[in-house]
Amino acid sequence: MPVKGVPRVGGPGATTVVLAAVCAALWGLAACGSPPQADNDTRSDSTSSPTGSAEVELPPLHAGFDYQIGGAYRPPAGVRIVSRDRTAAPAPGLYNICYVNAFQAQPGDEKSWPADLLLRDSDGEVVIDEDWDEALLDIGTAAKRKRIAARVNEWIDGCADKGFDAVEPDNYDSYTRSDDLLTAADATDFITLLSRHAHARGLAIGQKNTVELAGLRKKAGLDFAVAEECGEFDECGEYAEAFDDRVVDIEYTDSGLRKALAKFGGRLSIVRRDVDVSTPGSDGYIRRS
Repeated sequence: MPVKGVPRVGGPGATTVVLAAVCAALWGLAACGSPPQADNDTRSDSTSSPTGSAEVELPPLHAGFDYQIGGAYRPPAGVRIVSRDRTAAPAPGLYNICYVNAFQAQPGDEKSWPADLLLRDSDGEVVIDEDWDEALLDIGTAAKRKRIAARVNEWIDGCADKGFDAVEPDNYDSYTRSDDLLTAADATDFITLLSRHAHARGLAIGQKNTVELAGLRKKAGLDFAVAEECGEFDECGEYAEAFDDRVVDIEYTDSGLRKALAKFGGRLSIVRRDVDVSTPGSDGYIRRS
């Protein structure tokens, strides 16, 4: 989702440092010949490779794109890829990506989750993404990841049943807002569970933002990237390299759109939307490409 007022984690320097730490967390023990971990260890759900994506349909390269997670409407002429919320229907005849808020609870939905699956600080208070008023889900152990994934996978099933081609699980980067209670390895392990299920249902799965983990996309089973403001933050090149140009980019400023088009307009699928991702006729609606 578009991020309001929060510094983005990104850039080559940050990517190198974070990837080194993640790789150490994911592979260091195995490299040192450590014994197998117990069932409740946070790494025990990432020991096998995710299901391959040979049978899923990937989004077309450098295609007209529209981001409609704030409400579905008739796609403009020239659009071939559409992303819509999981509660909406796919657009007939187009490549459809299904938006799922996988790592955080929608505002007001936190009460529908078991209390122990909401991330809590040392005082027992639920950790909140203050920009969007969303409670973070606690993906800090293998057992909790599997319980949360069971619910999210039901939503992915709904996407498949409706006829979507792919899914984008949002807030992969929630660990960066967790006050260090969650790690990048937790996030990677969790999304690997989702990618296995998505592939089993014939859906491609996209990495949403989180450029610092793009280098782990194959291990996590991710097929393409949904990047917000990669032009504005000079991250498009890293996504393009990691995902072989199979990237859809949403810019929320005119300057970001200009930067993205200037460097990657002939390679990636790029659109300018308003930050609320509103529908035509709404105050503030913007769509440019």
